[in-house]
Amino acid sequence: MSSETVAPELSGDYVFDVVHSRLGFVARHAMITKVHGSFKEFEGHLHIDAEEPTRSSGRLSIVTESIDTGTEQRDNHLRSNDFFDMPNYPQITFESTAIEHASGENYQVIGDLAIKGVSRAVTLDVQYTGSSIDPSGNTRIGFEAAVTINRKDWGLNWNAPLEAGGVLVSEKVTLEIDISAIRQ
Repeated sequence: MSSETVAPELSGDYVFDVVHSRLGFVARHAMITKVHGSFKEFEGHLHIDAEEPTRSSGRLSIVTESIDTGTEQRDNHLRSNDFFDMPNYPQITFESTAIEHASGENYQVIGDLAIKGVSRAVTLDVQYTGSSIDPSGNTRIGFEAAVTINRKDWGLNWNAPLEAGGVLVSEKVTLEIDISAIRQ
């Protein structure tokens, strides 16, 4: 891991390398275990201004249907109107509205997360994980980010009570983002 900020020579426009990136999530199931999942289809771009991070920006678009928790029945339920209502809301988007350098390799990225027709501001804690030149001569840059959201804030309200108390699906969901991006 890097302990420095993004170097000035890394300024520029980047696209996500989806083969080497991951958009994941974690939610508690039945109050006792965590279910991990990810989205397999997405695209994104970054504009990096290393000298003035506040002029940087990013955008992400996720194909809702590409949700994958490793269980087809659960994935189909998540695609249904009970959760993402995929036929009516085929995409989840995030667009940055402000970026601030926190310290060292850490940044705060504020942006609008739109799920199921509802857009709300969220703040991602982002860590710059480094850069490299790959064997093809491409400049790559990496970031990790996480944020915990309440799914009900986006209208993802379905749940089922448990006999012993509690509910089947937690309201809190942690979004996990690992990005490798290639300079254009």
